[in-house]
Amino acid sequence: MIGHNVSHSNIKTKRRFLPALSPATLQSDAMGQSYRLRITNAALRTLDFRGGLDAFLLAAKDDKLSARALKIKKQVKAKLAAAQPAA
Repeated sequence: MIGHNVSHSNIKTKRRFLPALSPATLQSDAMGQSYRLRITNAALRTLDFRGGLDAFLLAAKDDKLSARALKIKKQVKAKLAAAQPAA
């Protein structure tokens, strides 16, 4: 988002509102390893609500994920597909 810094004398200058990203180590149950990602606190709460990294990635749309998260999602899908017995 964009907005204005407003001084005491009411002079407006452009500014950007950036998301508050924080580094987090997230454990993938399917892959059996942890990943370090920079995510927002809201996304961290959503991960907890959805039941972990794997469940969140599988439910998320591809266009909403970063390139790194998309790569992890594809790895998790492949691992889960290989674990399924052929029926």
